[in-house]
Amino acid sequence: MTQPTSAGWNDASKLGLWTAIASLGYVFWVVGGMELVERLAFYGVKTTASIYATDAKSIGGLGLTMTDFSWILVAWAAFQSFVPVFFGGTADRIGYKETIALSTFIKIAAYLIMAFFPSFWGFLIGAATLAFGTGIFKPGIQGTLVKCSTKENSAMAWGLFYQMVNIGGWLGPILAAQMRILAWDQLFFACAGIISLNFLLLLTYKEPGKEARQAQQNKGSLWKSAWKEIRQPHLMRYTIIFSGFWFMFMALFDVLPVYIRDWVDTSVIVQSLFGVDAPGSFMQAILAIDPSRMSVLPEGIMNINFGMIMLVCFLYAAIAGRIGTVPSLIWGTLLCSLGLMVIGFSTYAWIIVLAVMVFSSGEMLASPTSSKFIGNLAPDDKKAMYLGFKELPYGIGWVLESLVGPRLYDAWGAKETLARESLQQMGLTPEQIKAIPQGEYFMALQQRTGVEASVLTEQLYQSGSVGQVWYVFGAVGLVTTVGLIYYGRWLSKHGQ
Repeated sequence: MTQPTSAGWNDASKLGLWTAIASLGYVFWVVGGMELVERLAFYGVKTTASIYATDAKSIGGLGLTMTDFSWILVAWAAFQSFVPVFFGGTADRIGYKETIALSTFIKIAAYLIMAFFPSFWGFLIGAATLAFGTGIFKPGIQGTLVKCSTKENSAMAWGLFYQMVNIGGWLGPILAAQMRILAWDQLFFACAGIISLNFLLLLTYKEPGKEARQAQQNKGSLWKSAWKEIRQPHLMRYTIIFSGFWFMFMALFDVLPVYIRDWVDTSVIVQSLFGVDAPGSFMQAILAIDPSRMSVLPEGIMNINFGMIMLVCFLYAAIAGRIGTVPSLIWGTLLCSLGLMVIGFSTYAWIIVLAVMVFSSGEMLASPTSSKFIGNLAPDDKKAMYLGFKELPYGIGWVLESLVGPRLYDAWGAKETLARESLQQMGLTPEQIKAIPQGEYFMALQQRTGVEASVLTEQLYQSGSVGQVWYVFGAVGLVTTVGLIYYGRWLSKHGQ
């Protein structure tokens, strides 16, 4: 039974900032490059998935409710999160390079399914296929990262890796903003082409320690071996507690884009930055400003998260290395929770920007640290298996959020829900309501009332409980923070 050592309150040894960066070898940068490419394609779809699903069919969307979309998310979350839990051991056995290549084939197929089948079932099957490919991809990449870093530079390695992830994450929404203006299928085709670039990077990839790792392995049942490891008390407690972090983390990405589209007037940002002048083409692309050059698309606001992490995550990695693993998890979770609560405070665009920045600061402390925590627990011949276990709290949190978050927003905060209720209060019959396509209730309400869109939006916002959705999400984070404090004390008490 493997006991945690350096994954507790403090790292065993710490290097200076530049010394730690210089100590990372070329294999680290190759796998970082592959992750960057994969995330570019992935987040091109993920950050806009809720918008694509809930936009009216008349403007190219699927015309689904957020409740409908939640079923797509459940499939997405389950496949992406739970496949690595037991596939990680397979990656240890057959090789990281082989599993990375297989995942790339699967992910190309997923994006093509989305492009060719624009429907609920097409998107669900495409999302599940994409999630399966992602689940296969992660153990090999992260197992390599663990093998090519040391306890002295692991905090910096995970921080820089997370930074490279978010370079891809930052580019993805920019790609999405440009391609979906043309047509949604063009976005999916572009993502299929982008992920195929990883075949070129695989030509330069040399798997570290493959022969030694495979020679050490017990060739018994992977399922029994994985189950034996998962049942260890420190892993079980961590899995239960940290699933709350991933619940609120995924709430931001699943719900916030639609919330911004529904309620936030982002023209304030354009006016603040450019005044009466229209932004140039370059700034329009970088900031994901809409074709009219009057407002920022939701993916532009989401990109603040990726942009911050891309630019400064290495600094937060240095902080995390200094303060220790569990304190980083605690402070990061608390900041994320506060960021979500700020969203519920106001729909003013710059307040939303501030909230995303606070959330991103917390994410930079907690998320890469959680990977380092699990990686440092693992024995040498089970690195990918343990990095697969990292997906357990992620999966539990995301599946629960998929069932709760979109549905809660649909019931309390969706503009379409409130517009439909207003139409009912105006006396429209059920047949008349049913005749209006999903995604067009607000337009129908505006036509019947003659009220300007911005004024009607504010009236609907005041009539509902939209902000309370974010207080619920933030409260989950506060409970998780308290749980992590007690978990840290438990580790110390047991000498771990």
